[in-house]
Amino acid sequence: MHPLLERAKKVMPGGVSSPVRAFLAVGGEPPIVARAKGAEITDVDGKTYVDLVGSWGPMILGHSHPEVVEAIERAVRDGLSFGATCEREVLLAEAVLSRFPWADKVRFVSTGTEAVMSAVRLARGATGRDRVVKFEACYHGHADSMLVKGGSGLATLGIPSSAGVPKALAELTEVLPLDDEKAADELFAAKGREIACVIIEPMPANSGLLVQRHSFLAHLRKLTRQHGALLIFDEVISGLRVAAGGMTEITGLDPDIVTLGKIVGGGMPVGAYLAKDELMTRVAPLGPVYQAGTLSGNPVAMAAGLATLRLLEDRNVYRELDARGAMLQRGFERALERYEVTGSVARVGSVLWLSLQKGPPPRAWHQVDPSGAQIYGQIHRNAMLNGLWMAPSAFEVAFVSLAHGPEHIEAATRAFERSLEALRR
Repeated sequence: MHPLLERAKKVMPGGVSSPVRAFLAVGGEPPIVARAKGAEITDVDGKTYVDLVGSWGPMILGHSHPEVVEAIERAVRDGLSFGATCEREVLLAEAVLSRFPWADKVRFVSTGTEAVMSAVRLARGATGRDRVVKFEACYHGHADSMLVKGGSGLATLGIPSSAGVPKALAELTEVLPLDDEKAADELFAAKGREIACVIIEPMPANSGLLVQRHSFLAHLRKLTRQHGALLIFDEVISGLRVAAGGMTEITGLDPDIVTLGKIVGGGMPVGAYLAKDELMTRVAPLGPVYQAGTLSGNPVAMAAGLATLRLLEDRNVYRELDARGAMLQRGFERALERYEVTGSVARVGSVLWLSLQKGPPPRAWHQVDPSGAQIYGQIHRNAMLNGLWMAPSAFEVAFVSLAHGPEHIEAATRAFERSLEALRR
């Protein structure tokens, strides 16, 4: 065991600050990271990898982009934290809302989990109802109400929920299968008057990439309006990643609330939720729905987000990201075919998932073949040996950034091919 990992395990649960980092689902020791630049990440032993994790999504420009780093350095010289409104906060709010023109106001928080927690509280406060509807294996952070049949680390470790969540609270969370209009209709027919909101990742990406039909998402929009419930799009991953306006732009659907994270802080700890004035005037100090945070709107994080969004203003960047994602998809699919490994690659823009099962990639968790996780574990270990940093879970996705040039895509493809060759041996 690496000495630093041994020390980490003495002072942190499992040696990590987030469960999936422990590599329990794929085996082997997790490397300890020293630094990252562009499309590459380097461990403390000096080994460099092509990075397809990108800090789980926010590094859309690549690691340590010079303009983002410069913006952070300028902000740091002005102060690390104010606990008060700052100019950069106002500018970032304007920049975010310009990408989501259906919304009137945004509230910044520090994490995606906090954004979801606040959005759900706002929905309950606005409707006067308690029941929340989510979807099986969709992950919305670790707030109590969302830790019921969640994805991400819960799917990776095979944990259906979490200890410490009160039964009474869990009973207020209804769980539906994805891609199933009939199940949604039946639930609303039975409990529609009790439902405060439906929350969904419009691009579920925490239990595989379970791409949803537009007609299904549109049905949820229609259903919630009919029953006086709110529709929350959790775009912590997809927001600003698949398009400037996330999945709301791609689908043309206007939810009642959107939650953001990852990219909006340029890699710093930032989350946000946004909605129309009708809802946002219910948030303190204007209304009775309380939410606060000393580090919300942190000036350094706001600077990182502002610099990132400025660099994403050219809509050509999303075409370029799509092209790079398509290049990686083709390389991986050719490798699967060449080495006769059953599987395919699901992709939305620069977000990809390796689906290790027969047929097209699934759209719902119950369609995912769990046996693919064992094969993925072997692929992952071989990939790391060959200099390719992949998510340590068969059910997490890969991210391509603007820093991934053709040489990085080719290097990732070669490493993946060598991993499959070792698997066949």
